[in-house]
Amino acid sequence: MLQTEGKKETNAEEGLEAAGRRVAALLGGRNIVLVGMMGAGKTSVGRRLAATLNLPFLDADHEIETAANLSVPEIFEQYGEAYFRDGEKKVIRRLLQSGPAVLATGGGAFEDEETRAAITERGISVWLKADLDVLYERVRRKANRPLLNRPDPKAFLRELLARREPTYGLADVTVRSREAPHQALVADIVAAVEERLTAGEGR
Repeated sequence: MLQTEGKKETNAEEGLEAAGRRVAALLGGRNIVLVGMMGAGKTSVGRRLAATLNLPFLDADHEIETAANLSVPEIFEQYGEAYFRDGEKKVIRRLLQSGPAVLATGGGAFEDEETRAAITERGISVWLKADLDVLYERVRRKANRPLLNRPDPKAFLRELLARREPTYGLADVTVRSREAPHQALVADIVAAVEERLTAGEGR
C-alpha cells in the first residue's frame, strides 16, 4: 500500500512538472498575476507556483516596501492609503514589464481600472478565491494588515470581501483557495491557466 501511494505521489509530481513546462512555454513574455483578498495565499502559493514553472516570483507589496524603505503599515500610517495605492499602481506596471514571472499583488490592486488593464495586457490574472472564515483565520493574528486595525476586523473583512468580489470576478481564471497543501493549489492553478491558454482566450 505504501509503495502504491508513493508511486501515485511521484506520478502526480511528474505530471505537475510536465504541465508546468507546458504553461511556461505558452506564456511567452506574459506573467501569471495572482489577485485576491489578504490571506488568500497569493505569496505563499505564488512562490511554489513560480518554482513549479521555473519562473521568477515577484511580490508587489515587497517591492513597494523596498522602494519606499518603509513597511506597508508604516506607509499607511505616515502617508495614507491613497499614497500607497498610487505607488502600488506604478510598481505593478513596472513589474509587469519584466515577465514572464509569477506576480503576487496586494488585495486592493485589482480594484484599480488602470492596473487591471495593464494586467490584462501583460498577463493572465488568477483570482485565489477564499471564503471569509478561511481568510479571517489566516490574517487575524498578523500585525501587518493596516486595513484590519479597527474594533471589529472580521465585520470589516466581510464588507471588503463583498465589495471586491465582483471586481475579482473579472480575472481570467478563478481558483478556490482552501485549507489544502500548497502543491494542490499550485496544481489547480497550473491546470486552469493551461486550459485558458490552450483555449486561445489568453492569446
